[in-house]
Amino acid sequence: MKSKLNELRRILDELSADGVCAAFSGGVDSALLLTVLSEIYARNRFPLLAVVFATAFHTSEETASAMKLAAELGVPAELVERDVLSDPVLRENPKDRCYHCKRGLFSEMKRIAEAHGIKNLVDGTNADDTRTYRPGRKALEELGVLSPLALCGFTKDEIRAAARELLVTVAGKPSSPCLATRFPYGTSLTEEALRRVERGEACLREFGLNVVRLRLHGDVARIETNAEGFELVAAKRFEIAFALREEGFPYVTLDLEGFRSGSMDEPFLTGKNDPGQPEE
Repeated sequence: MKSKLNELRRILDELSADGVCAAFSGGVDSALLLTVLSEIYARNRFPLLAVVFATAFHTSEETASAMKLAAELGVPAELVERDVLSDPVLRENPKDRCYHCKRGLFSEMKRIAEAHGIKNLVDGTNADDTRTYRPGRKALEELGVLSPLALCGFTKDEIRAAARELLVTVAGKPSSPCLATRFPYGTSLTEEALRRVERGEACLREFGLNVVRLRLHGDVARIETNAEGFELVAAKRFEIAFALREEGFPYVTLDLEGFRSGSMDEPFLTGKNDPGQPEE
């Protein structure tokens, strides 16, 4: 891992000569990336900007946390607000939603970078991401966005280990992909439904579920959690069901397969209803 960290430093140091604009979500991946960039920036000031996206697909907590962390690292940051639900394609949540979303967001990020005289765009995609269904990668390639963590071969576990080594404050933070991933493809997305899922997951975390997704299938809310979470849900099932009903979920279920990233993609990746381009 040490050699990968040194390679990451080398790559980012070379990019710094022409400036770097980094997409920053405040998650572990982008936090490690921005931490290394901040080290280089502290030694040698160069054009550096962290871009934090604020959309209906992001929680307000994530956005505020990302801006706070960028400030703590001493990196200039710009908040980019985008009305994703005004886009009829994104609103209908197609299988390639991530492509259309990232194409719009990173096009705006590229415009901002150019306005600041910055040539290099980077994001926190890691090596594990390149082996899963992620149509958004195509948009990044089209726009010339570099993914230094993936280039160095960093896996998710290695990123967490490196983040702990560099004392990144969010090293233990669970991953939190965009809220649109909580809905089956083809489900029309609304501000109300997205905020309801946001409140529902916040409610579950208050019960002590640190690793959790709340997937919504019509009136049915499907809880995904890890083995530890199973025990907690079993012990507090009546309280949890009542609390979620109060948030607008009439039926609550526990997924027996447990937590797994990208579970909405499973029908396609197992050969059923093949979408044609399994990228996320």
